[in-house]
Amino acid sequence: MTFYPIARSTDLAEGKGRPFTVEGHRIALVRVDGVVRAVGDLCPHADASIAFGQVENGCITCPWHYAEFDLRTGQVLCGPATEDIPVYAVREEDGIVSVGIEDATVESEHPAEKH
Repeated sequence: MTFYPIARSTDLAEGKGRPFTVEGHRIALVRVDGVVRAVGDLCPHADASIAFGQVENGCITCPWHYAEFDLRTGQVLCGPATEDIPVYAVREEDGIVSVGIEDATVESEHPAEKH
């Protein structure tokens, strides 16, 4: 897993989401109870950005059709969405918030020789 610095701690207000794109991943950062959470910023129901949804009780609600997701697990709690959203590892150190992205599968170190 590689961590990418994407925001300053001071840029993330309590209970408010912000959208980011990291290595092709759309990510919403949300500070809840002082802890920064990172989830996929694409509602699986209608491809809406959820970064600007209402945050309450550790959950975020899609602003389009009100699907609700747990910010810790990504689990869909209320439809119309039926799929969970991805959750990303977060590090907050020295005023910088970094998000962990799984490294791509590395191909064999010894590819077959071309003839």
